[in-house]
Amino acid sequence: QVQLVESGGGLAHPGGSLRLSCAVSGFALDYYVIGWFRQAPGKEREGVSSLSVVDGSVVDGATKYADSVKGRFTISRDDVKNTVSLQMNSLKPEDTAVYYCAADLLSLVPLDPKQYEYWGQGTQVTVSS
Repeated sequence: QVQLVESGGGLAHPGGSLRLSCAVSGFALDYYVIGWFRQAPGKEREGVSSLSVVDGSVVDGATKYADSVKGRFTISRDDVKNTVSLQMNSLKPEDTAVYYCAADLLSLVPLDPKQYEYWGQGTQVTVSS
């Protein structure tokens, strides 16, 4: 059974940082993609970042970021802990949303939430002064 559990959300001031983690279990595939998504009130869920794994290794050059977070957010994977993290720096009020991690087979459009079958429960991120 595939499980994804997010943690690390909370309140940050504008310009501050938060680190989200997604613990992945039960996903026994050699080719998959892990994505971070967010959904603000009244808005559609949007892709934030993703990384693709082939034969157990992150594929160089296949990491994706939404334009709105490039240069501020960094996605990474911890092989030992089997987690995928999203380091969020220089946070802005418009980053406020519920953040979700998701997993599925490799995709040509990894920032499209419709490509994903497995989802975590989400964690709230609020950026406010």
